[in-house]
Amino acid sequence: MTLNDVAEELEWSPAKLGHIETGIRKWPSVMEVSALLRLYGVTGGQREAVLTLVRESRLRPWWTEYEDVLSSAYVGNEAGAVSLRTYAGILVPDLLQTPDYTATLARALGHGEQAVERMVAAYLKRQEILDPGSPLRYHAVVEEDALQRVSADLGLLRAQAGRIVELATGSERVTVQLLPTSAGPHPGLAGPFSVLEFEEDEADLAYVEATQGGRIVESEDAVRSCRRVWDDLTRIAASPQATVGILRRMALLT
Repeated sequence: MTLNDVAEELEWSPAKLGHIETGIRKWPSVMEVSALLRLYGVTGGQREAVLTLVRESRLRPWWTEYEDVLSSAYVGNEAGAVSLRTYAGILVPDLLQTPDYTATLARALGHGEQAVERMVAAYLKRQEILDPGSPLRYHAVVEEDALQRVSADLGLLRAQAGRIVELATGSERVTVQLLPTSAGPHPGLAGPFSVLEFEEDEADLAYVEATQGGRIVESEDAVRSCRRVWDDLTRIAASPQATVGILRRMALLT
């Protein structure tokens, strides 16, 4: 049976079944597994063994251990995305940050040293999604101001600019564009956001940052609105090639 066959038979969306099968964005309930076993004709001792595993399972994805410093709902979606486009406003995007930059940010947010360490560890774990072999296509628009805000610490600025260059030149799947301060006011001033795309049959979604925690946006109109802002930002920003040149000069001249 194809994924669509099963989804139609159970009156589920193909996306829901896909989430269950990958185990990335959806952890099935006993009722859901029971419905699958019934459809697949699994009976007797084998059925009970599978349901016992479901009931006894206490496995949780890694990001639930960092819910004090991460948005678990967002990171769960990030882990299952095949494409991520992000604009982080006056901050360097999370997946591009060096540990020292993350620590500086955490302290600026008022976190104690224990929380700072946890935030650095969580961000490093998230950044594995950009490692070789990952299917994610990543595109970030970075404000020049995000880097200039740490210019008082020249070592930090140099290391952060160098890290972005390393990621942008190390993989064809990673694209970075720098948005110069000289661009003036632009549509991104409404705030940071990300647009995430998934495999076939799974709807795109957006994540919009806010002071009291971000929110996931699923309506087609809202996601389309974020895409329009994204298109405007990429037109205004320097090209990927020019961005690498600017960042290299920034790293060398500081």
